Amino acid sequence: MSRRTSKKKPAGALTLGPVLYNWEPALWRDFYFRIADEAPVDTVVVGEVVCSKREPFFAPQIPKVVERLEAAGKEVVLAGLALVTNRREMATLEELATDAAHVVEANDIAAIALLQGRPHDVGPHVNVYNEGTLAWLARRGARRVALPIELSMAQIAAIAARRGKAEIEVFAFGRAPLALSARCYSARARGLRKDNCQFVCAGLAQGMALETLDAKPFLVVNGTTTMSATWIDLAAHVGALRKAGVGRLRLSPEVVDMVAVARVFRGLLDGADPKAAQKALASLAPQARFSDGFLRGTTGADGLAA
Repeated sequence: MSRRTSKKKPAGALTLGPVLYNWEPALWRDFYFRIADEAPVDTVVVGEVVCSKREPFFAPQIPKVVERLEAAGKEVVLAGLALVTNRREMATLEELATDAAHVVEANDIAAIALLQGRPHDVGPHVNVYNEGTLAWLARRGARRVALPIELSMAQIAAIAARRGKAEIEVFAFGRAPLALSARCYSARARGLRKDNCQFVCAGLAQGMALETLDAKPFLVVNGTTTMSATWIDLAAHVGALRKAGVGRLRLSPEVVDMVAVARVFRGLLDGADPKAAQKALASLAPQARFSDGFLRGTTGADGLAA
């Protein structure tokens, strides 16, 4: 008489999102090499999302990075721009969409149109606020959808309940990308135009912090992107997200030990104590002020729930 063996249900997966800042090419390459060798992440998204002018600096490193990540057993997804503003950027996106060797992450509706009919992912820059939009994307080939960062737990659960075959991903760590513009804020702050920006963002590995008139942290400017001053930390909500049907958590690269961050979240997926995880993240990033307000349905910058 044969005995049935039950397979353990996967505890969920981790995605490392693309680097959103303008890091030096060597630093960018070495960051991904270490991720390949040491980080317990399942998928790594590689590519420029914020500004097309940055890409030529690290483009020569992409084949080496992809090879190293894949040799380590990581799934590599290539990211497209989050805002396409000219013909050159559209041509780059069209070329990316023809890459048959890798799944592409669409961060602009133009990319979704180009990728229709082939499996692709949808990044958090695309507005997916309801089940109807998710179904529309899935019919066009989306296999995985990273939901926008401003959704509450109730909204995420409602969408995940109707996910069908699409996998749901939630942004769980790092500064939140809040808005995009055709103009470059980093350049304008120094009296420059985007066309002649002199790549001033290269000296801002964590973006340019902004304060209110009474000297309180407000936002962070990163080229054409406005980001949150606080860092999202959903460690306390991992169990609830998994029960709601969320299959993946996204970690956004910051200037901290991202290998250690990935280990913390892998532990959470395996059942580690959330309070201990929060303490570990706080020790890894003592400069950060963490928040989870969006998920709790309050102001996004609200500090972590007790």
